[in-house]
Amino acid sequence: MTEPLVLARDDGAIRSLVVNRADKLNALNAATLDALAAAFDAAITDADVRAIVLTGAGSKAFVAGADIAEMRGLSPLQARDFAQRGQALMRKIETAPKPVIAKVNGFALGGGLELAMACHLRIAADSARLGQPEVNLGMIPGFGGSQRLLRLTGRAAALELCLLGALIPAERAFQLGIVNRVVAAAELDAETAKLAAQLASSAPLALRGVLDAIIQGGEMGLAEALQFETAQFALLFSSDDMREGTGAFIEKRKAHFVGK
Repeated sequence: MTEPLVLARDDGAIRSLVVNRADKLNALNAATLDALAAAFDAAITDADVRAIVLTGAGSKAFVAGADIAEMRGLSPLQARDFAQRGQALMRKIETAPKPVIAKVNGFALGGGLELAMACHLRIAADSARLGQPEVNLGMIPGFGGSQRLLRLTGRAAALELCLLGALIPAERAFQLGIVNRVVAAAELDAETAKLAAQLASSAPLALRGVLDAIIQGGEMGLAEALQFETAQFALLFSSDDMREGTGAFIEKRKAHFVGK
């Protein structure tokens, strides 16, 4: 039987999604984009899932980019549709109501870096290499890379990475603000699991409020964004989790959040 393009497995409240094309360095073709979209839909709608970890199969690549062999034969209209399909997936991840961690275990290039940047947090092995090398193929980023790099790193770094198309080590990506943490490759699994466990034990409604306030609020003007934050803040006062969290603080005990 054909192996699924995306593997899903649960560890308690943590859903791990693995792009499963190790022989192609987990390159994103149209079918893989669709499989990822379906996998994220399932994780987002599963009430038992509180945090999502995304990575690539094998030890060489997170995702080494879009599938060049498939892309090369596209017409301009087909290329537009392919880019829109990829951008829709990235937006689905970025606006997910649950925290998504990219576990960057190897190359994250082109569409792979775009996929990682759509996640909320990124933890990378010190051996990982990242970049937007599309210019070397006579193209530009098509899954939102130019815009998310600009917002994460600023104009100078975004222009450098996209104009030169050079790969950078994980430590440089950390310095630029592209990844949140860099750890030894041998410790990547354990450190990611620890981070995911912390998120999975946090208050789900509060996490969603943070995600909404920063992702959606960040696209608004300041006055509108502040009003949006206030609304999110006030809404949480109707939740059992807020009462549990504040009660646990006063009683000096560990809070138990249930997402209500």
